[in-house]
Amino acid sequence: MATNMTERIEVENVNHPGHVTRVDAQMYEAMKRAFLRVLPNTPAGLTLAEIQERLIARLPEKLFPSGAKAGWWAKTVQLDLEAKGVISRLKARPLRLRKAKHPARNRLLGSSQ
Repeated sequence: MATNMTERIEVENVNHPGHVTRVDAQMYEAMKRAFLRVLPNTPAGLTLAEIQERLIARLPEKLFPSGAKAGWWAKTVQLDLEAKGVISRLKARPLRLRKAKHPARNRLLGSSQ
C-alpha cells in the first residue's frame, strides 16, 4: 500500500511562544526562500501587502499554482521567522517587516541573499 507521506518541519509562532506546529517542509522552504528574497534589510522594510505582491512571482508554480494558498504560507513563514529572530516588525502602521539585524544568524538559517 503506497502512502503519500510528506516531510514535515516544525514551525514556531511569535504570538504563541512555546507552541510548535508541524507543516509540509517543501511548501515551507519554498515560501521561506521567496519571503527572504523579497524582504529588505533597509530600515523602512515592506508592508504585508507589498510582501504578498512580490512573493507570487518568486514562488514555484508547481507548489503554488496561480498563487494558491500563498497567503496562508506567507503568514506561517512570517510568524515562524519572527519567532526565530530572523525578521522583525517595525513600529509603524500599517505593519512593516524587515530582515533582523543578525546577519550571522540569518546566514545560518539560509538567508544569505
